[in-house]
This record gives sequence, structure tokens and C-alpha cells, in this order.
Amino acid sequence: MLTDTHCHLYLDQFEPDISEVMDRAYDAGIEHIFLPAIEWESLKQMQLLTHPHISFYKMAGIHPCSVEDHLPIDAQRLLELCSSDDFVAVGETGLDYYWSKEFNKEQKESLRLHCRIAKETGKPIVLHNRESTTDLLDLIEEEQDGSMKGVWHCFTGSVEEGLRALDMGLYLGVGGVSTFKNAGVDVVLKEMPIERLLLETDAPYLTPSPHRGKRNEPSYIAIIAESLASIKGISVDEVAAITTQNAFDLFGVK
Repeated sequence: MLTDTHCHLYLDQFEPDISEVMDRAYDAGIEHIFLPAIEWESLKQMQLLTHPHISFYKMAGIHPCSVEDHLPIDAQRLLELCSSDDFVAVGETGLDYYWSKEFNKEQKESLRLHCRIAKETGKPIVLHNRESTTDLLDLIEEEQDGSMKGVWHCFTGSVEEGLRALDMGLYLGVGGVSTFKNAGVDVVLKEMPIERLLLETDAPYLTPSPHRGKRNEPSYIAIIAESLASIKGISVDEVAAITTQNAFDLFGVK
């Protein structure tokens, strides 16, 4: 049994063949898919996803690249959603300096809001990071009071950054970038304990090799699992069992 802990399966890119995509996921051994939100509209789109053999788990949050369009963020609405049993996590949130640094301040304020709600609700926080690692880790360190848990989604950091994140109570999300030649993520993952790793696709983005450049989909978790098994020198079955249990532990799934 495999688990995709970060997948935007509700986006328009999947609309033409969503049933086939879900069937391929199940055929590849995926029975659990976690759905991070990008904005409020994501929550409506998530409701449309159903499959007889796959369980879906929803999150609520405002992506850092969506902060500009959602100011001021409705903190009460976000708190009420994340307090509900219908939502297993807060996010995705974080920092993204790739496209623009114009709204860095607002992104940080949004991230702090999400951190506060994560601590208040006891739900894990799901962190996006793009070209903002130092600021992200510094802010999480400031907000960590011992009660906050979460995951650094799409981990591509150094050994030192990974260990720092682990020390702050975070898990590390392993996705398609770990399969890229010369990316260096595989070398870092060798030093990270598998007990703190999660598998994710971030579909439709960050497609693993050998499908890089095409639309990503949850069935490709099998490729990422095979890659991690090779990195760690263990079987794919072990990777599947350990990372799925990690996901259940973090997100409170029984």
C-alpha cells in the first residue's frame, strides 16, 4: 500500500481523464491521497473526487503564491475549517520567492497565521518552500513552541537544512525531484531517517523521471518509492509500509 501525501488531483489538468487517473493510481497500489489546498476554490473542487478504493484527505490553506489575491486572509474561516474533522492538515502554506519578492512580508504574515492555526487545532502544517529556505526555517523555529508538527513538502535542502527541519519536528516530503539526475537530493536523503520521510507527487507538477516534462499523476508514487528504496538499500515494500505509517502518524489517520 502506497500513499501520496501531496497531490492536487482536483485541478483542471486532470478533468479530461480523472477516472482513468484514479484507476491507474489504485492499480499502482495507492489507496490514500492527501489533497493540499491552494486557495478557497480548492475546497469546492476537492468535494468532487470520489473513488471506491481510494481514500481522500483534505487540507485547508492559502498557498504563498495565492496570498496576493486573498488579502486580507479570512483567519476565522481558515480556523473553522481546520478545526473540522473534515480536514486533516493546515496548508499548503509557506514561502515562495521564485516568481516575485514583492509580497514577501504578506507571505510571512500568512505563514505565521497558518502556524497559529496549526498549533491551536493540533493539525499538522504543510510547508511550501521555493528559494526561501533560510527565511522559512527561521520563521518555523520562531513559531515552534513544541506543539507544532508538519512536513517540508518537496524537500530539496542540504543535509544541514534537513537535520534542522527534523530537529524542529518536521517530516520531509520526497517527490519527483529525488529521481532527477544531478539534483543531489538522493545524496541528502541517504542521511535522512526514513522514519521521517513521506512520499508525494505534487501532481500535476514535478513529474519524476523518466516522465519528466509530462503531467504528473499519483500513480507515479510507485516510481518515487522505487527510487527511495534504491537510495536506502531496502525493498519497495518496506518503503511503502514505513512511509504510509509515517503519513498516518503525522496526519492522524487510523
